[in-house]
Amino acid sequence: MNRPGMRVAIVGGATLKGREIADLLAERSFPTQDVRLLDDAESLGQLEAVGDEMTFIQSVNREQLEQVDIAFFASGEQYTRRNWEMARDAGCAIVDLSYGLEGVAAAVVRASWVEHELGEAPTPELQPAPVVAAHPAAVVLAVLLLRAQGFGALRSVAATVIEPASEHGRAGMDELHEQTVNLLSFKELPRQVFDQQVAFNVLARYGDASEPTLQSVEERIARHFRKIVSGRLASPALMLLQGPSFHGHVFAIYLETERPVAIEEFALGLAGEHVQITTEAGEFPNNVNAAGQNDILVAVRPDAQRENGVWIWAAADNLRLIALNAVDCAENIAAARPKGKVQ
Repeated sequence: MNRPGMRVAIVGGATLKGREIADLLAERSFPTQDVRLLDDAESLGQLEAVGDEMTFIQSVNREQLEQVDIAFFASGEQYTRRNWEMARDAGCAIVDLSYGLEGVAAAVVRASWVEHELGEAPTPELQPAPVVAAHPAAVVLAVLLLRAQGFGALRSVAATVIEPASEHGRAGMDELHEQTVNLLSFKELPRQVFDQQVAFNVLARYGDASEPTLQSVEERIARHFRKIVSGRLASPALMLLQGPSFHGHVFAIYLETERPVAIEEFALGLAGEHVQITTEAGEFPNNVNAAGQNDILVAVRPDAQRENGVWIWAAADNLRLIALNAVDCAENIAAARPKGKVQ
């Protein structure tokens, strides 16, 4: 990048995704002269770290967005929909981690890792359309299946994805924690987020009062997968489950190849940038060892019943992956964008 001193706003600066973005901007030495943390009234005045400095959460308004180059929306979907036009009108380039702008006609769903895998470098734009960071589960599936396709056509693919509570933000994590404590204390369970017992449980659907539903999130993953692979892969059969974990997606992916493949060779084909293969001697991928990792952790084994069947077990830090994708997109925007509002 050749334009130092970008002004950045993180709308939803107190959220889990917002904090991950702030940490990553510092880790990646993203060239900022100003990072503003903005959020709703409940978080105003809250003190948060941005790199080595501390800053206060401020309100979202036109004045705070003036002269901002890039605005990350890490808030809830509805909050993003209410405020994104203010950022657009102030001249901000927008990167949406909330999925709230999926329905905006000009918005583009992007996954930098998949673009690199496909050799599709995005075209820099002076005033880019809003970017929606693809769902991290769709990114993991796309990267792994594109590499698996290198061994020939895939006859069938099915994936079970287990979602963590952190996909529902701090409220989801707090409810899982409170449910766990209350179950062990024989107390009534809070159900404001999931409207179901999540602690010590695996769910195929939430209660009727919960939003978004598991089915709608499953549909989003499938929709994002189709958009980011650009027709290079057929969509896998997909089931999304809610697990009793705080962080990290885990994946059980079954595929059949047209010809037998050696598992060691297949694993080497999956390995590389963004993918770390675990051998039998190493620690098997799981939510815990994936936390804070920039890579997808993967283990591979043959199916015992089908000659051409292969199982991929994978784990990835959901918050880390979506933040990495969002910052990658921002770096691409920053490379072409002049500082300040485009007239």
